[in-house]
Amino acid sequence: MSMVTVSFIGLGEAATAFATPIRGTARTIRGYDVKLDDPATRAAKLADFAAAGVSPADDNAGAIDGAGLILSLVTADQALGAAETSAARIAPGALYCDMNSVAPETKRAAAARIEAAGARYADVAVMAPVNPARLATPLLVSGPHANDAAAALRALGFANVSIADGGIGAASAIKMIRSVMVKGIEALSAECFLAAHAAGVADAVIASLDASWPGADWRKRADYNLDRMLIHGLRRAAEMEEVVKTLDTLGTGSAMTRGTVARQRAIGARRLPSPEGFAAKAALILSHKADAA
Repeated sequence: MSMVTVSFIGLGEAATAFATPIRGTARTIRGYDVKLDDPATRAAKLADFAAAGVSPADDNAGAIDGAGLILSLVTADQALGAAETSAARIAPGALYCDMNSVAPETKRAAAARIEAAGARYADVAVMAPVNPARLATPLLVSGPHANDAAAALRALGFANVSIADGGIGAASAIKMIRSVMVKGIEALSAECFLAAHAAGVADAVIASLDASWPGADWRKRADYNLDRMLIHGLRRAAEMEEVVKTLDTLGTGSAMTRGTVARQRAIGARRLPSPEGFAAKAALILSHKADAA
């Protein structure tokens, strides 16, 4: 793929992790994030753009104008709106890689908007944490333009891109259903280990679990899971709402995942820092339990 203008819609953790190492593989890198619209968050977000080497645009239209490749990386609840806004100005033939963690039906609705504007849409699922892997993060692509999207992403330096059989929504179905387990284990471990800490029996519970699952290192796992929920709980809750939609559409039941939504949101909504070590995290969360949803 010859060098093209690349646009990022949303410049959060994932977009920043991807944008920084692709400098030099694109003619221009532009972007837009809704936090640029808020005076309270604009300065910090402009600093993020500068650090990532992405030129900020005043709005979505300015970011995608003339861009050949658009990478959408917004929160799950904003994904369809971003596609609708982008469709109004996207260039014919441009490639829109929807990398958001949303339900297959949300991806198909977004694709309808983009394709109606004469552009190409690809369902891209980000299958693992973006840091520290960055461009080595595994990506799964599906849809009629999957081969074009995979080639474009590889040309930018993405080193772990695979194509999922099926149409738009296939990649996202894999991601959504996988998240039942991944994000669900986070929520379940929070429920278990916060109770263990509150009861003063955390060491005994961890020792018992480690004996049942040799090599699992449950203290380290609990520490990591609480860290992810403290930092990203609200974003994870929004993603898991999309997982609920996926499961309900399939008709397989979503009771456990609804609980995951509530637990992720309750911890993320506290907006607490993430101190070092499991015990410190647990103590901090429990000291703010009145803030829980």
